[in-house]
Formats: sequence, structure tokens, C-alpha cells
Amino acid sequence: MLAQQIPPAPQATYVDLVDLAAPSEIVLRAEIRKQAEVEPERSPGLASGHVRLYIEARTLVLISGSVPVGESLRYVVDVPLDERGKAPKLKKREVLLFAKTVRGRPSDIQLVGPSAQLMWNADIEARLRPVLAELAQPDSPPQITDIRDAISIEGNLVGESETQIFLATDTGQPVSISIIRRPGQSAVWGVSWSDIIDQAARPPKPLSLDWYQLTCFLPRSLPERTLLSSDSTSKARTRSDYAFVLSQLGDCTRLRS
Repeated sequence: MLAQQIPPAPQATYVDLVDLAAPSEIVLRAEIRKQAEVEPERSPGLASGHVRLYIEARTLVLISGSVPVGESLRYVVDVPLDERGKAPKLKKREVLLFAKTVRGRPSDIQLVGPSAQLMWNADIEARLRPVLAELAQPDSPPQITDIRDAISIEGNLVGESETQIFLATDTGQPVSISIIRRPGQSAVWGVSWSDIIDQAARPPKPLSLDWYQLTCFLPRSLPERTLLSSDSTSKARTRSDYAFVLSQLGDCTRLRS
């Protein structure tokens, strides 16, 4: 009987990939040629159980970005120590790099974070490419920065209500969440990425940039200052509807710092 093959643990979630790709000028695939340990005294901010490496690599594919990069690359990266407490041997390994260029030095790049190097495989590149395509769209959603206001209004029927939650963004673009409740029906909610409050708005597609912005940047509870209603019943319903939206969105799961 053939031994069952256990798939490798995922290196990164969808959220990790967006976190890495969004601030990157370039995303590329490279082959490591040389590595050298950086002395601990020259590695400020190094996490426990990690080592900082100076890497020389060869560019294989520029996956995203229009900035020219050299065939030979130099950068530093923090990686976990292996089970022996040693730096892993990365020579000849292929990696995905999320980086910014260094002006006037095409062979030097700066990773966008300490863990912005992923071991390359076909699966993770296939998962990454749709993320890069989404980020390149001119209508990519803005980043949620705060909740501006929230209000819940009762309808004419018992058990009928509408809650509106208005969000602040880094671009000033208006975004609102609507939660509609009707007697005998399940609650319906959606998000509008414009100044039009649309009762036909729908929830974001899971594992999309819309989903990412809401799931990862909405606070875990409504700040008191955002509640426009004065009566306790309306406030409680607003909080309950907000908690409902968070439960529908799920968790913003990260595997990388």
C-alpha cells in the first residue's frame, strides 16, 4: 500500500498574499545563489527563533511591476531557524519576493516586510496571480480606516428594521453597509462602495479585495461615538446587526507577521 502523501502546510493565506502584494512595487520569482548570516548585533528587530540572511539571487520571472530589475539581486530576509537551531540552506531554492526597488541600484531590492519571501511552488503562484490582477484594477476598493456613523430604524411591521453603517476610507470614498430585517425572513445584508445607499447591495465575495477590506479592517465592535440613535433599543439592534455582519465575514486569518 502506498503511503498517504500529506500536503505541505500553507505558507500564506489569501490575507497574507494581499498584505504582501499591496505595498510591493515588484513581485518576482528568483533562484537563490548565495546566502550569508547577518550577525545578531547587526540585525535590529529580529524575532526570536529567526536569523537574518544576506541573499544573492538570480531573477527568473518578473511577475508584477514595471520597474526594471537586474538579473542579479541582493537583499536581506528574516527566516525561521530549522529544527537544529541553524539557518536553513536555501541555495538553489526558488522563491517569491515582494519588494521595492532601491533607486539607482537595480540589483538591490528591499523586501516589503521581514517575511516577504515565500518558497516558490506552482500552487502558491497560481493563488497569487488573481490577487495581483485584482490589485491592478482601477476600481480596487479603498482601505477601510474607521466607522463614521451607525443607525438602526424600525419599520412599520413588528420585527422589521434597517441598519446603516457608514465607513471612512483612506481615499474619502463613501462606503456603507446595510442590514435589512423583515418578519419571517432571514436578515439580508450588503455593502455599497459608492455614495448610493443600495438596498439591493450584496455581501462581498469571500476571498476578494472587498472581503479583505471589511474583514481585516473593521473594528471588532461599534465605538459608542458612532451610534446616532439615542434610545437603548435602537443602539442594541445596531450593535447586534454589526456583530451579525462580522460573523458573516469570518476571520481575517494570517500565518505571517
